[in-house]
Amino acid sequence: MTRLRGGAVAAVVVLVAVAGCTKDKPKGVSGPAQSGGSGAVLAAVDSLSVKGRAPKTGYSRELFGTAWADTDSNSCDTRDDILKRDLKDVKFTGGHCRVSYGLLAPDPYSGKEITYRRGASQVDIDHVVPLSDAWQKGAEYWDASKRIALANDPLNLIAVDASTNRGKGDGDAATWLPPNGQYRCVYVATQVAVKKKYGLWVTAAEKAAMKKVLAGCPDQKLPTGGNPTKAPERFRAR
Repeated sequence: MTRLRGGAVAAVVVLVAVAGCTKDKPKGVSGPAQSGGSGAVLAAVDSLSVKGRAPKTGYSRELFGTAWADTDSNSCDTRDDILKRDLKDVKFTGGHCRVSYGLLAPDPYSGKEITYRRGASQVDIDHVVPLSDAWQKGAEYWDASKRIALANDPLNLIAVDASTNRGKGDGDAATWLPPNGQYRCVYVATQVAVKKKYGLWVTAAEKAAMKKVLAGCPDQKLPTGGNPTKAPERFRAR
């Protein structure tokens, strides 16, 4: 039996440790780019205003514009833009916009592999910060162009399993988290990024829930990017 000297043993230990890290790679990490280092998300949580949830009175989806408006002027609607971004093995019908097929592998909310076929309802495009939650935490006071921007911002959108998503409703981090525990840090970090970008507030319970999740992943990065917080001029009169 060959004996390893001190340096060789150390090298083997390092290699084993690195290999072990790959086992815990979060499932379904897709969507917007991420930036920032250790503590960036927790600092962002602390920067959010804390208030009570306002009444849902007056809310309607129409106040956030026509569903899946082409706010980035690429001639494709927002839903297809997100499908193209988040699905694998994408196929189109009638050009480069209408996604007819793809694989959500894995779905970030459930961890399952989902097959998308146009016309079926197995894949939803979820607003990570639900529009009705946004309405109750600041969006009621915005002009139409800012609400339209939020509804179509890729930073706030992700392709997910429809059946899992239907159980979310308009829940915030205090009332709903993805069943796939390995995705929760990214999910909460995305909610923080969206609320910070648009100036939405959080409730005390929501902030506590966010910090509880993020305490388990202090190196989680803050998602970035997306569209401007005002929709283009052609949408502003709506």
